[in-house]
Amino acid sequence: MRHTRRFRWAAIPIAAALTLVLAGCSQEQLHGFLPGFVAGEKDVTTMTSRVSGLWVTSWIVLLIVGIVVWALIIWCVIVYRRRAGQTGLPVQVRYNMPIEIFYTIVPLILIIGFFTFTAQDQDAIEKPYAHPDLNITVYGKQWAWDWDYTSDNVYDPGEQAQPAPDASQPATQGNVIESELPTLYLPVNEKIDITLKSRDVIHSFWVPAFLYKKDVIPGHVNHMYVTPTRIGTYKGDCAELCGEYHSAMLFRVKVVSKADYDAHIAQLRAEGNVGSLGDQYNRNNNLPGNGSNSDETSNGTD
Repeated sequence: MRHTRRFRWAAIPIAAALTLVLAGCSQEQLHGFLPGFVAGEKDVTTMTSRVSGLWVTSWIVLLIVGIVVWALIIWCVIVYRRRAGQTGLPVQVRYNMPIEIFYTIVPLILIIGFFTFTAQDQDAIEKPYAHPDLNITVYGKQWAWDWDYTSDNVYDPGEQAQPAPDASQPATQGNVIESELPTLYLPVNEKIDITLKSRDVIHSFWVPAFLYKKDVIPGHVNHMYVTPTRIGTYKGDCAELCGEYHSAMLFRVKVVSKADYDAHIAQLRAEGNVGSLGDQYNRNNNLPGNGSNSDETSNGTD
């Protein structure tokens, strides 16, 4: 009778947890409440489903582990609690080989599994395009972004976010004039190689809906490989604290049709933005490799 009562008390939290898990999930829950997901719409890029799948699966595995651990803890608390009239310490067990093997092997399997699937997805996400349809160079600067449409030989300089003068101004990314944010245009369903460079300090190029961000490091070139698949406007910002106006380093990404992308490029060309806003505008002029410091301009002689 006592054992039956113990089992009932231990079963209550287990049943409650299972009920919560088995109650059913919405589409948003199945995608981990990650940004960019819209029920019935395409993925934002070709890689967002891979990222959300890894994220959600990892949380499911961890939730199962948590439920098992919590259940065991509650079981021990209930079954092995001190009863009225008991004194002294219970019998001490020095070791239990099967249990020690269990809690050594299971975490090892989990770690190997997480590492394997993470490495597999990271390899796919970071794999360079052999033949990209478009090359774009992005320059991070305090506190805005410059776009070099390298394949089309035009550029678009950006300014940092400007505060809205009154409440009538659109400010969906905060109290700023959204229409004046630096806007990067990308053609839908095109393989795009984005080269990331910094003009001054470390920044981070982050488009939350892409589930992808990459550091922008002075003196080092990074790349992002993106194939957007859903037309729309997506917010972006710098995800690395980069100075006083870091919070104003906002931008937008517009994924448009090929025709609209070509029209934007033609507009930039008509405005005279032909050529490149290259490394010559960087604030850091003494980085290794640019030939401007004394050691490199002395031809190696003392």
